[in-house]
Amino acid sequence: MTDPATLFPAHIAERQRTTADALAQTGFEALVISSGKAYTHFADDQEAPFHPTPHFAHWCQVAGPHHVLVIRPGHRPRLIRFAPEDFWYEQAPLGNPFWASEFEIEEAGNLDEVWSLLGTLSHAAYIGPEVDRAEAACLELNPAPLTAHLDWHRTTKSAYEVQCIEEATVMAARGHDAARAAFLAGASELEIHHAYVQAVGIVDHEMPYGSIVALNEKGAILHYEGKRKVGNGAVLLIDAGAQVRGYAADITRTVAAPHCDSRFSALVAGMEKIELQLCDLVKPKLPYGDLHHQGHLLIAGLLKESGILHATPEEAVEKGLSRPFFPHGLGHHLGIQVHDVAGRQGTPDGTPAPPPPQHPTLRTTRTIDADQVFTVEPGLYFIPMLLRPFRENEHKAKFDWTLIDELTPCGGIRIEDNLLVTADGHRNLTRPHLPL
Repeated sequence: MTDPATLFPAHIAERQRTTADALAQTGFEALVISSGKAYTHFADDQEAPFHPTPHFAHWCQVAGPHHVLVIRPGHRPRLIRFAPEDFWYEQAPLGNPFWASEFEIEEAGNLDEVWSLLGTLSHAAYIGPEVDRAEAACLELNPAPLTAHLDWHRTTKSAYEVQCIEEATVMAARGHDAARAAFLAGASELEIHHAYVQAVGIVDHEMPYGSIVALNEKGAILHYEGKRKVGNGAVLLIDAGAQVRGYAADITRTVAAPHCDSRFSALVAGMEKIELQLCDLVKPKLPYGDLHHQGHLLIAGLLKESGILHATPEEAVEKGLSRPFFPHGLGHHLGIQVHDVAGRQGTPDGTPAPPPPQHPTLRTTRTIDADQVFTVEPGLYFIPMLLRPFRENEHKAKFDWTLIDELTPCGGIRIEDNLLVTADGHRNLTRPHLPL
């Protein structure tokens, strides 16, 4: 892979260009972004794991709260680094990171000094959670039009950002390989999770999101985060990632054990083919909603082929018969945030592009364009609460309820890759490192 130090200057140059454009479009002369502040649990003295303000992370990789960036068109960005003396918590020195040369860096030993160094800025906006101090500095707080422009530009990834996601993918692939091996050896959900984090070389709070390690029926809970201690599962659904310099990989695999119901194993194999078919369709100018619709048609075809549905794919999709089996959107933008921003944004100024009523959970309604990175993650689940209404409505004869009941203990299937859109197609960032 390319050394990120060679890619970062172009990344910052593009941030300066797009931010200058966003400021000009919204009438501001400067932008102040803070890395954020720590959040303390209610009635407690323990802090939640710190996550930086995403727009700060888009520019700068310095860790921790209370740092401030000052961005003015035509000037090098200023980084005011919060560097207190503290014997309670480790304060790592800045050192000489590859990105530091792109900033004018000043250090402050306390919060008052951080904001004093900011100086006086006219027609300046602020993005971040430290609103009391920003208001005292006469900054406009989190203006929606400016944020919308910046969110829009975040969906176009620089070569540096793609490199970070690929590095995270290499780490996550190691974890998925270890998790698969542990599952096939009979491990429990907790043991599979431990195998994952050990292979990646991280602790839990360093993951971009809580891992989903679901055996059997728990795979039908879309965001299941329990870690049961009973092993020898028939099916593993694992959705887990990694992150590098704030950028995430988000990968899901479903594995059937040798003793799994052969009919469900056939569904897993069919979903693998469908996921790859959908990936093959990705190219610029294709509305993401059309890709999602194609996913429903393909899954409805698999349901018909397996005998679960007695309807053509077109009829199943038109009448909503595939929706209880595939109740979520096909994917989402990926980057600094796992569910990255502006997926439902129609224009740079923030005009919304809501999902269609029949697919309210669709996270991405944009038209696919070059240099976007997003996930493709079709699913097929046996979720009793979603299937229950169809047992008694006018479509009940379209379902093989005996087969559904027999397969329900197997849970569900989801397979997810991360794709970079290129000028004439796409590049799958996941499969070179995790072929299965």
